[in-house]
Amino acid sequence: METHTQKFKIRLGLFVAGGVAIFILAIFIIGKQKNLFNPVYKLTSAFYNVSGLQVGNNVRFSGINVGTVDNITIINDSTVRVEMLIRKEIKKFIKSDSQVVIGSEGLIGDRLVIITQGSTDAPLAKEGEALASLEPVETDAIIASLQVTAGYAEVITQQLAEIMLKINSGKGTLGRFIHDTTIADNLNHTIMNFEKTSEGLDETINETKQNIFSLMRSLQVTAGNAENFSKELESGITKINNSNGTFGRLIRDTTMALNIDETIINLRNSSKGLDESIEAVHQTWPLKRYFKRKAKEDAIKMKEAEAGKPEEL
Repeated sequence: METHTQKFKIRLGLFVAGGVAIFILAIFIIGKQKNLFNPVYKLTSAFYNVSGLQVGNNVRFSGINVGTVDNITIINDSTVRVEMLIRKEIKKFIKSDSQVVIGSEGLIGDRLVIITQGSTDAPLAKEGEALASLEPVETDAIIASLQVTAGYAEVITQQLAEIMLKINSGKGTLGRFIHDTTIADNLNHTIMNFEKTSEGLDETINETKQNIFSLMRSLQVTAGNAENFSKELESGITKINNSNGTFGRLIRDTTMALNIDETIINLRNSSKGLDESIEAVHQTWPLKRYFKRKAKEDAIKMKEAEAGKPEEL
């Protein structure tokens, strides 16, 4: 005796067929996302820390998912190798000098690998080539740094609150300056005195400027006169050097200078001869007696003058 009707069997067959179809569709979608049915090629990169990256995470290039992480292998205590499967149609865009960095989808999303764009003149990355890597920034370290900064900010806020409380209560120099009107009046008087002083200083500066200007004008006049004098002196010297006058000949003509020297020598010799002639005249008989008598008279006058002087005490 059949326990199931024909209608039940049909329903069961449809259910199984639907489940198989959904399973196949899921495999196709997952395989497409994981590049199971697309032609791919492999690239690698080495990191000191992969920061939570897992096999199957996406590989992104220019903001587009182009592959998946195929394998993560620890090489030694300081190196982790990451193998990536990249779709072959993307191969013509990834250059050998492109760099690999580990990022995340959002602030706390899944980890992913990001391949940067290389230079335009660099060759394309080959199958299995190892690309340079940039170490990821740990989210935990950022959060810890933000927590420390928040702690410092809280302490600073408390200190500022205490300072403002003291100022508002009139404590301290700044509080007295804000609340005490006497300080404000003194400050106003000081400012007024400073303004008066500055006015007097301006007048002094103006007078000094005028005196300096007068002095500069005098110096300009003096410099002009000196320039004119120097020009005239230069002109006179040029005329002397170029002229045939007496003064110019005295400077330039050596023959005249020799003649003058000979004339002076002759005058000296003539004066000596004149002295000898005068002495010979003195020795003649009439004049000799006259000069002797005159010498005696001069001696007598000298004695009388000495006798008439009062004696010194």
